[in-house]
Amino acid sequence: MTPSTVAQTAAERLIGAAGPAAGAPCVLLMFGELALKGRKRGSFAVVLERNLRRALRSAGRVELQRRGSSCLVLTPPEALARVLEVAIEMPGLSVVQPALRLEPATAPAIRAAVALVRALPARSFAVRARRREKSFPISSMELARLLGAAVQDELGLSVDLTEPELELHIDAYERELFVSVDRLRGAGGLPVGTSGRAMVLLSGGIDSPVAAYRMMKRGLRCDFVHFSGQPLTGPESAYKAYALVSRLNRFQGGSRLFVVPFGLAQRLLASSGAGRLQVLAQRRLMVRVADALARRERCEALITGDSLGQVASQTLRNLSVVEGASSLPMLRPLLDRDKSEIIEEAQRLGTFETSILPDEDCCTLLAPRRAVTWTDPEPLIELERRVDVETVVERLVEQALLMRPRLERSESNEPAPAAAA
Repeated sequence: MTPSTVAQTAAERLIGAAGPAAGAPCVLLMFGELALKGRKRGSFAVVLERNLRRALRSAGRVELQRRGSSCLVLTPPEALARVLEVAIEMPGLSVVQPALRLEPATAPAIRAAVALVRALPARSFAVRARRREKSFPISSMELARLLGAAVQDELGLSVDLTEPELELHIDAYERELFVSVDRLRGAGGLPVGTSGRAMVLLSGGIDSPVAAYRMMKRGLRCDFVHFSGQPLTGPESAYKAYALVSRLNRFQGGSRLFVVPFGLAQRLLASSGAGRLQVLAQRRLMVRVADALARRERCEALITGDSLGQVASQTLRNLSVVEGASSLPMLRPLLDRDKSEIIEEAQRLGTFETSILPDEDCCTLLAPRRAVTWTDPEPLIELERRVDVETVVERLVEQALLMRPRLERSESNEPAPAAAA
């Protein structure tokens, strides 16, 4: 199921089962990997909280409260599904738990627990109770026993602590108590912005948006550069890149896209005798331009969607030759992934439908019928001397058009019209 479907199902289950008298709907958010960061945990949590506040603007009037190694989102019922969808996709969170917020007493907890379990089709259940603060007067084990006995007496369900059909979660604090039947898996990883900045070479295909997302999950804030075949091709690939960045924008906000008109540079390489080295020469030039843009924008690495052996230019030797054109580290998070794995993740992210839209890909423009799978860098270095590559790079960086794709909130993957900053 998509994150939207999971969120909608969980929201309906909580609100529809309990009703307004059982408690106020809210969402508990548990930190993931950043909880292990020791002295850095506080600064990482600040970044995560900032990312959450930015993303939750789309949910309307909600309140976010920090609770140690977790957060609490207070939300009206009509916004619960949207809050859950945002939280499920937010890098840095491990658990997203829609819950009913109650006073810290067993009587309201029992009423809410019975109401939730009654509405769900299950023959067996288990209570998972956690006393989050020792000031709560009842131990976790005793709390689980009391609620379990009440549910069993009221509904006649059997208790199965090993493989229950339904789990009832109780989180007890000194001043409040939470009851829920769903613990949704979060994205995990680190909050975007805690690991620095990087520049993504965004092709418009399936792989590079997935690579960008995977590095966002490792805490990198990403800028994007797309090489269009213009003026030798139309603007379709730039529209696709804009739509893809809009789709990825929900993970970090404020994304920037640089579109470089690359067609004339490709023709210059071809007319200078690139021959069968045309594809590699183009890729080295793209890397040089991306490297220059990245250093100008204070990025510390480049990101590509390369997958080892997927195409001729991505053999181990050719990857090494291309990487030689960069002064920055090149990160390849999809290097060991096969195409089916990448497609599956692209479908989950919602980028797949946009990536497969037809366009004139600059990578195939002027490409030879047979590309080389193994070469030495010397012929490419000589070609770059003939075309005065430093001047070409400088010109292309100056021509890069900066766009700021707006945050995409709908489920549609229709490309949005490009707009300059």
